[in-house]
Amino acid sequence: MIEYIGGPTAVIEIGGMRFLTDPTFDPPGEYPIGERVLAKTAGPARPPDALGPIDAVLLSHDQHPDNLDRLGRDALARAPLVLSTPAATARLGDGVTALEPWQAVDVGEGLRVTAVPARHGPAGSEPLVGEVTGFVLSGDEIPTVYVSGDNASLEIVRSLADHGPPIDVALLFAGAARTPLLDHAPLTLTSERAAEAAAVLGAPHVVPLHFEGWAHFSDGRDTLQEAFERAGLADRLRLPAPGQRLRLSVGGPDGTLAAPPIRKRRP
Repeated sequence: MIEYIGGPTAVIEIGGMRFLTDPTFDPPGEYPIGERVLAKTAGPARPPDALGPIDAVLLSHDQHPDNLDRLGRDALARAPLVLSTPAATARLGDGVTALEPWQAVDVGEGLRVTAVPARHGPAGSEPLVGEVTGFVLSGDEIPTVYVSGDNASLEIVRSLADHGPPIDVALLFAGAARTPLLDHAPLTLTSERAAEAAAVLGAPHVVPLHFEGWAHFSDGRDTLQEAFERAGLADRLRLPAPGQRLRLSVGGPDGTLAAPPIRKRRP
């Protein structure tokens, strides 16, 4: 089950565990960052205390308020496990477990979380935007779920498809975030690149996140729908409303996020 809370925030229930992605629970407001101001335009569908127990937080990065806001930091403090980047651990302290790219940690029973590369903008943007990570959840008789984090690189997606396990569910941070920091270059996937990433991954279910709720997103719900239709992938797109719970089956759109059928590993 995947519950869309808003922005980059969702609850993933899989393998008997509940994961929370990039916690953002503040009401609408402004966030000054140097000479720039990020404006949050919509609050969460549910407050953090209404989510129930969370076993682990998957934090793609901590340095931007549209991925970790004020109330989101409180959610981190209540989680028994927070996985993120080494840079986040240095800033947030020992309550965060650092994962290098391709480093894995076993959580729960038979479930593994692997950190995967992500690049928050065009090539060479890393010194300006900072360190970011994605995640892959996998295990025996458990669907493989990719959480992209704020990744704008199709090269990274292709590398994941070539060298990782087949992806059953892809949570892609879309929205084409743009700010003056990098002359308005897209800092996350555009709608067209999200559709191309879906084609590269071959995932039967694609759930966009981080495409609404902030003023610096240049793409949104309508452009995602249009891009997936143009790519012939509309049947894979699961575009939730805030607060909606998606119960996915790898074999079709109904049922639960349950064990996938046997799929051949890519050569």
